[in-house]
Amino acid sequence: MLKVGVVGVGGISAAHIDGWHKIEEAQITAMCDIRPERMEPHPYARHYLSFDEMLEKEPLDVLDICLPTYLHVEFALKALGKGINVLCEKPLSLDAADAKRVYDTAKANGVKFMVAQVLRFWPEYTVVKELYDNGTYGRLLSGSMERLGARPRWSWDGWMTDEKRSGLVPFDLHVHDLDFMVYAFGAPQKTACYRSKRDDQDYLNAVYTFDGFSITSEAAWYAPPMPFAARFRFQFEDAVVVNEGGLKIYEKDGNVIDFANDAGGDTGKINLPKTGAYFEEIRYFTDCVLQDTAPDKVKPEELETVISILKSM
Repeated sequence: MLKVGVVGVGGISAAHIDGWHKIEEAQITAMCDIRPERMEPHPYARHYLSFDEMLEKEPLDVLDICLPTYLHVEFALKALGKGINVLCEKPLSLDAADAKRVYDTAKANGVKFMVAQVLRFWPEYTVVKELYDNGTYGRLLSGSMERLGARPRWSWDGWMTDEKRSGLVPFDLHVHDLDFMVYAFGAPQKTACYRSKRDDQDYLNAVYTFDGFSITSEAAWYAPPMPFAARFRFQFEDAVVVNEGGLKIYEKDGNVIDFANDAGGDTGKINLPKTGAYFEEIRYFTDCVLQDTAPDKVKPEELETVISILKSM
């Protein structure tokens, strides 16, 4: 049984905690947060206000870092140095050089490290990668990705809207779509970006050029309380794949595959996974720890590419 510690019991931790509860080979035994009230709903774990104290007293096998971005590397290095496997929320850092530091430390201590870039495990997005890799509908011709919502006013200590701590929209929001592109299609050959950044909102529009196609991407924290939405559209030679509140494939011959109506069943071409992405990434990392295999679905060189591009915006 893997003993798991969670540090940072904020918003995203709920998805991680739920995922860990579904892993039979793991158990959350400890939690750490500077706000004791955040840990009260979790009496099954021992609670700590000091991370160093938790590391000293708890024989952890895995640490799940759900802290604000600017704390990721510091806490990861401490745990890795003690021989603890680490799963860390995205993004790893605002500095591309940190990827090598963290992965080198993990290797030196014989443990696993992975950044939880969840779109790599998100069912609708894994379909796109599978179609691209297999050439199911011919070559990819174009793409469009959106991730739009309201400026986050709810984060602890306002860290998300502090550029030095979060990196704002590029690092906190757009990182998802760019990371998926680099994972699915490789590093872009060219990047062009327009950004409108103000004290009350942040918007960017980027065009990435790959070999034979381009992808346009928008990301925004708007000042008005606009509901969050994430969408994509990918044009292949013989189909258009659209995700707008549900995944559909419009085939060239007029056939439409609606994954919502098919309830994720076998379409004859591809299956849409029925499990959640947060569970899938935790399941994958757990298997890597148990089987002593590298969690190379998220590669350090890909993280470096993503962070370097985001840094230039």
